[in-house]
Amino acid sequence: MNLEGYKIGKNVHFYHQGDINIAYDINSGSLHTLDDLTFTILQVMEKLQNEGKAINFAEIYTALKSEKVNCSEQELREIMDEFSELQEEGVLFSAEAEEKDPVYPSHPIIKSICLHVAHDCNLRCQYCFAGTGAFGGHRGLMDLETGKKGIDFVLEASAHRKHCEVDFFGGEPLLNFQVVKELVHYGRKAAAERGKTIKFTMTTNAVLLTEEVQDFLEQEDISVVLSIDGRPEVHDRMRPYAGGKGSYNQVVPRLQQFAAKRPESSPYAVGTYYYARGTYTHFNLDFDKDVDHLLDLGVKQISLEPVVAKPEEPYAFQEEDVPEILKSYDRLGEDLLIRKMKGEEFSFFHFNVALEQGPCLPKRLSGCGAGHEYAAISPEGDIYPCHQFVGQEEFKMGSLWDEQPGLNPDLVNSFRNAHIYKKASCRDCWARFSCSGGCHAANYSFSGNLNEVYSLGCKFQKKRLEVALYLQIKERSLKEK
Repeated sequence: MNLEGYKIGKNVHFYHQGDINIAYDINSGSLHTLDDLTFTILQVMEKLQNEGKAINFAEIYTALKSEKVNCSEQELREIMDEFSELQEEGVLFSAEAEEKDPVYPSHPIIKSICLHVAHDCNLRCQYCFAGTGAFGGHRGLMDLETGKKGIDFVLEASAHRKHCEVDFFGGEPLLNFQVVKELVHYGRKAAAERGKTIKFTMTTNAVLLTEEVQDFLEQEDISVVLSIDGRPEVHDRMRPYAGGKGSYNQVVPRLQQFAAKRPESSPYAVGTYYYARGTYTHFNLDFDKDVDHLLDLGVKQISLEPVVAKPEEPYAFQEEDVPEILKSYDRLGEDLLIRKMKGEEFSFFHFNVALEQGPCLPKRLSGCGAGHEYAAISPEGDIYPCHQFVGQEEFKMGSLWDEQPGLNPDLVNSFRNAHIYKKASCRDCWARFSCSGGCHAANYSFSGNLNEVYSLGCKFQKKRLEVALYLQIKERSLKEK
């Protein structure tokens, strides 16, 4: 086995989850379950490497003896031989991916836009990054002409791509439902004239999700993200109406009704889907109970995100919250496993990991594509890197009303260069190909720099990935029984 120049901790992540020891080979995506002795030997090998010592049979055996590990020479030889075989097969200690910057076309190809049809909202969510819908500006709705220009923009900026995406966003987009309907019809026709198709999505708080709206969404195959935080007291605390009254009792029946209309939904948010998307905060560190609550309501496609907030906010996470949050992910993994064993079908978005057919390497390096593959458009027609940057003047990339609508090249380059090889804390991180350096907006919010990661978000992402890999192993073993 040749480990010269190879960093074990960077390229193999081994940990204990539930009742098993796991080794995740980062570059091949291979998963291995380990007995206790093999797990200990891996720990010793990494420790020797970190101490600058050679990783050979003699050093490992001496280290095991000094730590009073019961391991014979024969057992160690057999384990080391197995490591060598796995390395030759390219599934453990596999070659590290060559470090190369992503290569992009000279002109950015925008394949997806977030169309802010409403900068107003009927709720006043405390943690709203959009300033309860106004994004730091005036409350208002996008007019039809601006919306059409937005659709024309993505059809043009997508260049040779045949498929585009448009997400109706807010604020609350259903406050502008008539314009949404007209834009869907316009977009279908305009795309067809160019030999293209548009996939439409809507993000809504569900307060206005009437049967008429639901029928339209179904007829037009529009994917939907529905906002709900979980248990009544959790949801109502953070998502009240302007007068302070909670919205849970209005949201839940409509969410349940829509979920029943769309029983088939992709776990990876592709195709036509629905997702119940919530946010957990300092006030509900036991958010696993909120996921269970939603599942019991009959909602089977769920995403629950950690709040991103300045530490002085009462709902923001503090460092001392982290252990409880990690325990909640552990509990949630076990809860979901029990449900799977009972034959329940559902999806928790952050535990979905596609090891065999995941994103290509350039996508793993650069992530969401904000600012060069994805853009957000305000009601006035201003263009921003993504929905979370809307209203921040320094991130305005252009306008639909420019003579030749385009994107500020300096900002394009800033986002193109915000990939994992430009982030010091990502280069040696075992989760680097899974989180792609985290959310640009969260990173910038906490550091003022796109290339400095939001440390709390990093911790949560790694725990989610650990549980997700564990569940893959467990679910596969269930299928094999």
